[in-house]
Amino acid sequence: MRYGVLGPLAVWDAEGRPVRVPEAKVRALLANLLVHDGGPVPADRLIEDLWASKPPGGATNTLQTKISQLRRVLGREQVVREPTGYRLRLADDMVDALEFQELAERARAHREPAVRADLFADALALWRGPAYADVAESLFARGEITRLEELRLGVVEDHVELRLALGEHTALAAELGTLVAQNPLRERLRMVHMRALYRAGRQGDALQSFQDLRRELAEELGASPGPEASALHEAILRQEPQLATPAFGAPSCRTNLPTPLTALIGRREAADQVLSRLDPGTNTRLITLTGLGGVGKTRLAIAAARDAAGQFADGVWLVELAGLGPTSAPDGIAERVITTLSLCDTAATEPDLDDLVATARWSSSLSGSGPVRFRAEQPHGCPGPGHSPPPLWGRGPDATARHCQGAAAASLSHSRERA
Repeated sequence: MRYGVLGPLAVWDAEGRPVRVPEAKVRALLANLLVHDGGPVPADRLIEDLWASKPPGGATNTLQTKISQLRRVLGREQVVREPTGYRLRLADDMVDALEFQELAERARAHREPAVRADLFADALALWRGPAYADVAESLFARGEITRLEELRLGVVEDHVELRLALGEHTALAAELGTLVAQNPLRERLRMVHMRALYRAGRQGDALQSFQDLRRELAEELGASPGPEASALHEAILRQEPQLATPAFGAPSCRTNLPTPLTALIGRREAADQVLSRLDPGTNTRLITLTGLGGVGKTRLAIAAARDAAGQFADGVWLVELAGLGPTSAPDGIAERVITTLSLCDTAATEPDLDDLVATARWSSSLSGSGPVRFRAEQPHGCPGPGHSPPPLWGRGPDATARHCQGAAAASLSHSRERA
């Protein structure tokens, strides 16, 4: 079972199908056990939480009835009775709130700004509404609701700061107005909005936002804006140059990878597995992703490639091999690679793989940043994992390439690994 508390209470089975938990009191019981994060909850505490100051006659028996109803839904082994109370069996990956916190921690630890932004987006995508929405008025849930909401706002602030640095000021200027109005005292969020407004050419609105902050703080707390917000206000008044979009927002490497339209949801662990095999220290040159059509091999491959982009100064490239098949000549592959990497003025000069290696080495020597790495996409029906690699794949380190089989990502290696 997997449990969702970042929104209305939800339960999914091992295949991801929704599981219905009937009756409000049974749902409240489940929420209470989840609030305690798998720890034991005494029976008298559960009775007090579920019925407040008006427990029913025979409250202990009534509680046991609710426990039995919950066990029928989740499985008897999932709700355990111990001398100290009842508890819910939970693993680290069974609650979306824990997954949210883990993604946020990984994002903060990552060095690549674009990858960090994607991880923050994945974390925020887990939220389906206010935490524990079904029991928001219950005293037992209020502390956890407050904690999770504070964590969410912290991740939102981390995320929008990264998006601002990556040049998304126009979108943020429009998006953040409602969020700032809902959280008028959060200076960090307000400052991101002020910077976004200023960079979007709305200096007057940025200055007005500061005045709104000053008024809210005075009315609610009898306080004034902090030194950082005040300094930003002064910088906007003077139109200081450092307020311009920093170079940090520029792409960190050359690539032709497509920009995903949506966040990668529920596949971060798989993407990390692919990424770990692409690490230069592993000496792995070929990874093949296989699976049925439509399961998301290409999306996973591109996500892993974007994550790995910062490791290769010459970039990560997508080479389209659609139209080529098992009987295609090596020259056809070389032509696609040369065209994608712009290694020649034209790819119609009958290239062969020896020329490709020589040209790639020449290009790399000019940049001084090592061999070019590239990624390819192969149509369905191409050779499977047992197929021998073309001659280029077995050459020295300067002939490194990446390959996608069945619309999947791969890195070329002397030995092949199944992902």
